[in-house]
Amino acid sequence: MLQFPPWKIALVALVCLMGVVYAAPNAFDRGAFGDPPTGVPGRQINLGLDLQGGSYLLLGVEVGVVVSERLEAIVDSARRGLRDANIGYVGLGVQGDSAVFTVREPADLSRATSIARNLDQGIELVTEGSQIRIRLTEPATREIVSNAIQQSIEIVRRRVDETGTREPLIQRQGADRILIQLPGVDDPERIKALIGQTAKLTFHMVDMSASVEQAQQGRVPPGSIFLRSAEGGPGYVVERRVMVSGENLVDANAGTDQNGRPSVSFRFNSIGGKRFADATSANVGRPFAIVLDGEVISAPVIREPILGGSGQITGSFTFQAVQDLALLLRAGALPAPLTVLEERSVGPGLGADSIAAGKIASIVGLLLVLAFMVVAYGLFGIFANIALILNIGLIMGALSALQATLTLPGIAGIVLTIGMAVDANVLVFERVREEIDNGRSPINALEAGYQRAITTIIDSNLTTLFAAMFLFALGSGPVKGFAVTLGIGIMTSLFTAVMVTRLIVALWVRRRRPAVLPI
Repeated sequence: MLQFPPWKIALVALVCLMGVVYAAPNAFDRGAFGDPPTGVPGRQINLGLDLQGGSYLLLGVEVGVVVSERLEAIVDSARRGLRDANIGYVGLGVQGDSAVFTVREPADLSRATSIARNLDQGIELVTEGSQIRIRLTEPATREIVSNAIQQSIEIVRRRVDETGTREPLIQRQGADRILIQLPGVDDPERIKALIGQTAKLTFHMVDMSASVEQAQQGRVPPGSIFLRSAEGGPGYVVERRVMVSGENLVDANAGTDQNGRPSVSFRFNSIGGKRFADATSANVGRPFAIVLDGEVISAPVIREPILGGSGQITGSFTFQAVQDLALLLRAGALPAPLTVLEERSVGPGLGADSIAAGKIASIVGLLLVLAFMVVAYGLFGIFANIALILNIGLIMGALSALQATLTLPGIAGIVLTIGMAVDANVLVFERVREEIDNGRSPINALEAGYQRAITTIIDSNLTTLFAAMFLFALGSGPVKGFAVTLGIGIMTSLFTAVMVTRLIVALWVRRRRPAVLPI
């Protein structure tokens, strides 16, 4: 157990050196080293919301909108299916939680029922005379809501990541809420604006047969809708059918048009590009409405087919507005609007107090452990203390290299690790003492002590590591912060106890050849 070949000595030295190199930037002011690439020494530990300050947002997902849109899609499909089958109907629309229509001729009821049954999956029909009511089943509704929330979380994460916010915490809370913590955010209002905007982009043909004045009075032709103009004009009557949607976008970038005005250039995938080409080819000479979140931002006339799968959006935009719009389009549209239910700001002063208190607790705990080891084990206690200091450096280096977020519970995990880090050395040293009492020579006592204690050391550390892994997998934000530092601390403690302390003892024994162990 005390034999160390040169390659193993070099490996231990390299690991310790890398830990110190990665940990060193944390001793300087934050931002002193810029922002080097991930994995390169020079990056400092990310501080969580409770240490760095920032914004806390609790968002509500309006899942009812998603269900209503699904019903509207069923209504639109029903309209086309009934017209294609030449079945007369009245009262087609959404009423409450159902899509409803009434068949004019009782003889057509059977065919209309068959068409309605095939409109969508996860629906059930209720027939009352000549009226057909289409409802979403409970499992289908739950699936729609769950998918909408998961999609909202991913889109919010992409939007926040593109703003440069480091290590945000975004997770589901309850049935229809999303929790967001943004450490170090200095412009929370812009973040709220980006998060809260649905950014649903759709392209519709303008209904030239309809009068805007009549539409403003509520007389809108079937199959069309009246939308306001984002530029403050009288509005537009557009066909309800979506020709192309933002779901098919693959890229969007801010720029300027040929007149130097701010604009957003976009590009579709192959499916969207084909739909865009088909729509523009079949409607040359007609206005094509570009709709963002229910408002027409532009309605240019199609002069010629657009076959390249790309286009440009212009309007009354500022340069900041087109940059935000491009960001939103790249991140994707939210399936449902989000509302801010709760907002809190954590000042950096509270974080500074927490860091100071954590430093004091860590220093006091470290000094007590160092003093105990020296008093209890003498020179061997000093060896263990050297390994303990390296252990702390390895923890800080690992947190910096992995760009993990340090929170107040994470500091508690480090303090706990300091107390636990010497457990393995205590086990070895006590075993060595027992072997000496049994009459073994110093070398044999050390060999037997390490050999017999190693299994207990590994078992005890692995069980604690498994607990930390379960805490990380099943816990929320603060619990995960504690689990991260505890897990990293366990692995570094195992390394320093099994390798570093044993290496120091082996080198000392090889050099001094002691007749009596000072333990």
